[in-house]
Amino acid sequence: MFQHTIAAISTALQDGAISIIRLSGDEAISIVQSIFSKNILNAKSHTIHYGFILDDNKQPVDEVLVSIFRAPKTYTREDIVEINCHGGTFITRKILSIVLSHGALLAKPGEFTQRAFYHGRIDLSQAEAVQDMIEASNDTAANMAIRGIRGSIKKLLQPLIDDLMEIIANIEVNIDYPEYDDVAQLTTHDLLPKTNEWLTKIDTILNRVQTGQLLKKGIDTVIIGKPNVGKSSLLNALLEEDKAIVTDIAGTTRDIVEGQIHIGSIQLNLIDTAGIRDAKDKIEQIGIEKSQEKLKQAKLVLLVFDGSKPLDEEDKKLLELTNDKMRLIIYNKEDLSQNTDKEGIWISAQNNDIHSLIEALENMYQNDLLKEEPLLSNERQIGLLNQAKQDMIRAKEAMENFIEPDLIEIDIQMAHDHLKEILGEVHREDLLDTLFSKFCLGK
Repeated sequence: MFQHTIAAISTALQDGAISIIRLSGDEAISIVQSIFSKNILNAKSHTIHYGFILDDNKQPVDEVLVSIFRAPKTYTREDIVEINCHGGTFITRKILSIVLSHGALLAKPGEFTQRAFYHGRIDLSQAEAVQDMIEASNDTAANMAIRGIRGSIKKLLQPLIDDLMEIIANIEVNIDYPEYDDVAQLTTHDLLPKTNEWLTKIDTILNRVQTGQLLKKGIDTVIIGKPNVGKSSLLNALLEEDKAIVTDIAGTTRDIVEGQIHIGSIQLNLIDTAGIRDAKDKIEQIGIEKSQEKLKQAKLVLLVFDGSKPLDEEDKKLLELTNDKMRLIIYNKEDLSQNTDKEGIWISAQNNDIHSLIEALENMYQNDLLKEEPLLSNERQIGLLNQAKQDMIRAKEAMENFIEPDLIEIDIQMAHDHLKEILGEVHREDLLDTLFSKFCLGK
């Protein structure tokens, strides 16, 4: 399928100590041999060779290390050569240009991983996990990605696929060699129990998906409260920088201020909002409307009160407004408070005394999720799993109405294909082209 040898810069194109130009294909070794000062045509696999890249006049261009990896024990299952050169952008581009002038084609984004997939080195879920690892912004996302790279999603889905094959086989056998006198007996005794068990398994996986996506992408967290209760001071204390303006004047924050922190392996996407109150100032009203919109979208609310004052009607309205959200109730200005008996988390944001809040967040997201079964990693996979579930729900309804087994089998086969599509064992070429085009060059 892949007739050409491809090449690309696999490291970031910026000045640094080392850059890597990667080649993959049948002619990878011979192309590099034609521009290298040492003989590597018969070099053993997984060896490194010192020498110089030469231009067309056989003049040294750069001092390099060339790594040889022979098929099939490579990332793409093709011959791979990596040229480790000095990391200047000029010299890196020049060596790539020389490689391309000697017969290699510039790789498309993700083409190395695409070749790994087509040659059976990895399945599609593993290919997506490679990109997830590149994009990971926290420990949780990285841990999920490494599990995906190691094939955890196939291990998760294979029992479901096997169960469907067993149901299909049962139907096929009954069509060819009828075991029961009527359809009702077949569905009641064999098909319905197995289908219900399958749906229970898939629901268990889907119930864990939302939590997994939150942990992977970070938890959208809004800081809500009246003006001047210390929301911006809290944001600054959490971020350990002066990101938001802090003054004694109520209503200073009139727009959304954002930042990210990591609590253990969990990422919080923090949003400091304008104080929610009845405001006559038009600009402040716009800020309050934005705050209310962010509140609707938030997965976690940090509801901040002024601990040095009793709760008033506006505070109580905020308690009611956030009653159906996951939230932490925080009393700020502990250093100015005479009574700290109110139930909640007491802090002094201005003094950076927020250890009780950090402890509460750590306890809230003490997460054993990654120690359990693997999780689906993206919307494509989740969407296909939901489609497989809907296929089986239709099959179940057909069973309950005692539809002929060969008609029931159509929906079950669709569920089977949707699960296989997650792994790329059933796929559309246009979908794969789109998926791999999102990868960076050289990967």
